[in-house]
Amino acid sequence: MTQIPTLDDVWRAAERIAGHVRRTPVLDSASLNALSGAELYFKCENFQRMGAFKFRGACNAVMQLGAAEAARGVATHSSGNHAAALALAAQRRGIKATVVMPENTLRPKIENVRRYGGEIHLCGTRPGDREAMLAEILARTGAVEVHPYTHPHVIAGQGTAALELVREVGRLDVLVAPVSGGGLLGGSAIAGKGLLPALAIVGAEPAGADDAARSLHSGQLQGNREVHTICDGLRANLGAINFEILRSRGAEIINVEDAATLAAMRLIYERLKIVIEPSCAIVLAAVLQARERFAGRRVGLILSGGNVDLDVLPFGAAS
Repeated sequence: MTQIPTLDDVWRAAERIAGHVRRTPVLDSASLNALSGAELYFKCENFQRMGAFKFRGACNAVMQLGAAEAARGVATHSSGNHAAALALAAQRRGIKATVVMPENTLRPKIENVRRYGGEIHLCGTRPGDREAMLAEILARTGAVEVHPYTHPHVIAGQGTAALELVREVGRLDVLVAPVSGGGLLGGSAIAGKGLLPALAIVGAEPAGADDAARSLHSGQLQGNREVHTICDGLRANLGAINFEILRSRGAEIINVEDAATLAAMRLIYERLKIVIEPSCAIVLAAVLQARERFAGRRVGLILSGGNVDLDVLPFGAAS
């Protein structure tokens, strides 16, 4: 099994990527505090380079490559944000990035990859389509695979967002992040629990892609046969290494229906005045859904990204 990153790995990642990533702001809102009954601190990774936390992990993975590995280029599969993150990290390193993306990926996310010079290969949308095409590309090109959420350097890099959050706001009682493959939540758990041992780790997961909740409840890693959610960044199955990280740190999962996520997305637009995507609005939806769980507590929420297609904003469904 791949070695699980440590808090020291997160600290080293923070040093490695310091000259490349943005230290994103932390926002709060008196009206959202009143609505939730909690003290909320929003870590705004929608302001990160390429518009999502994914750049942290991709940058850490690319910048630690030796010269011989880097010369081979890097490759991955992704529904959008990790693809753009890897393309940008590769561009900054001066190497080639090849990405496999489902054919139904949102247009702005495809455009992001192209903007950063990534070579795109579109695949089908069935389970296993991405992996099959990527395997063929890796065999043909010899590129180094940078998996979107099971790569240890990616996980450590993602943990730097929580590291920054805790260092800025101090004590937190709960840390909430979206969960899909588990790179962000896993990295956040490593960093957050490492700095604050009593910190509770909560993953916000779509009800239509609930494999993380089922996995942690049963104690056995499970997958999704079908996925139904508007959160396009939260459709991957939880990774094995990520499962072990979350299980060992006592993480809990809150499943959220899409309607509640869209309502929370609208609230964030209205109250925080920032652009986010559904995949990160789910953290506020989870807090509002389980108010008694968070009431009176200091809660950190990681807003994971803001790469939304402005032409199809889905607010009507939440009205």
